[in-house]
Amino acid sequence: MKLDKDIIKARLKDCLGLDSRASKIVVVGLGATGISVARFLMDLGFEFVVADSREHVVSEQLREELAAIEIVTGKFDEALFSQATHLIVSPGVALTEKAIAAAISKGVEVVGDIDLFVCSVNAPIIAITGSNGKSTVTTMVGEMASAAGIKVGVGGNLGIPALDLLKQPAELYVLELSSFQLERTRHLNALAATVLNVSADHLDRHTSVADYAEQKQRVFMGSEVMVINVDYPIVAAMQEQGRSTITFSIINKADFYIAENAGIEYLMHGEKPLLALSELPLEGRHNAANALAALALGVAAGFDEQAMCKVLKHFKGLEHRMQRVAEIGGVIWVNDSKATNIGACVAALQGYQHKVILIAGGDAKGADMNELVPAVKAKAKGVVIMGKDAALIEQAIDGCVPVYKAENMQQAVRIAASIAEVGESVLLSPACASLDQYKNYQDRGDKFVQAVLELIA
Repeated sequence: MKLDKDIIKARLKDCLGLDSRASKIVVVGLGATGISVARFLMDLGFEFVVADSREHVVSEQLREELAAIEIVTGKFDEALFSQATHLIVSPGVALTEKAIAAAISKGVEVVGDIDLFVCSVNAPIIAITGSNGKSTVTTMVGEMASAAGIKVGVGGNLGIPALDLLKQPAELYVLELSSFQLERTRHLNALAATVLNVSADHLDRHTSVADYAEQKQRVFMGSEVMVINVDYPIVAAMQEQGRSTITFSIINKADFYIAENAGIEYLMHGEKPLLALSELPLEGRHNAANALAALALGVAAGFDEQAMCKVLKHFKGLEHRMQRVAEIGGVIWVNDSKATNIGACVAALQGYQHKVILIAGGDAKGADMNELVPAVKAKAKGVVIMGKDAALIEQAIDGCVPVYKAENMQQAVRIAASIAEVGESVLLSPACASLDQYKNYQDRGDKFVQAVLELIA
């Protein structure tokens, strides 16, 4: 049900102290989230200022849309921020930015887009976070809800910003949430929430893995059901006595787990086999974990198990996530460009029964590349490295497997093609962010696909 604007404004005032008449609001950041916040506030009749540190971020179309709003670009104005009552800070902007930190020290309130969203909906929320698998599980659960005949809004850190989901009425929201979104969220109260896993990531923004995990744990604030991956000790430790909890594991028995019967592995719920692992279209045991998480969240939301399994049997996965691109001369080429951290790369490698040629590299974001070593030793025939932190990868894996250096994706693909033999796979799973050489991970993945298809031409 869509709430009346006056009700939303009253809730914003009660929950966040945001007053359309009295509050001095600065929206910080004009990416997709910041634009969604600006549209939301404009629709409610709030007055505010928008600030972005980039000089040329505002398109002519956006400037026209925000014609009534003051937009300040360039270096953040410390005085502007400190004189505000509220900063609504986009997830892409660090709270340690000098002007923001100074404002916080003076008592200025920081609000995130998810707080605004939670105050504006009556429908239940399923909230999903983790280092890896968030988008896949979010999409799975969204498709399960649709299959159950539920009007569902799917977005957040994936695709549509949360506040833009309010344009269409929904009976349920399935949100992918990043650590940066959770860091500035005070209220969530989800019907069901999960931390899928935690591995070293974003250490350029978080002070430690423990700090990163602490932000992830905020997804459970007020949730009715906690869905916990007990394969990760740091996640298992998030369980709270007295809270309704559903566990899942691909290693040991849990509420949802994997078990073998007559030589066939099944996704299990309790003692009940739900789906043969071989019926999952997605490759890799990490995708089996994603399926278990989606099933657990669906059960928490009251979805029919048989219908959920039908969705999983036909789930084709997402682009740039273990995406099979082509088979050329008996070699399978796989695009896993979304593997922007070590944990994702390790999970991808561990899913293989045979040796692969790995293409890796980019911006390591402060991560320790030595964590790649066991998986590379066990699964890689060779590694083609590229990008800003290629030397860090080479230093870590030197002596484990042959290492080849490439200047760009086309060269990396050609080197991999010269090494790969029939029955092997070439896997782009960079273990790093992409912004050192590409617009984003999608651009990197597209360049890989293009280079692979050029091998056929």
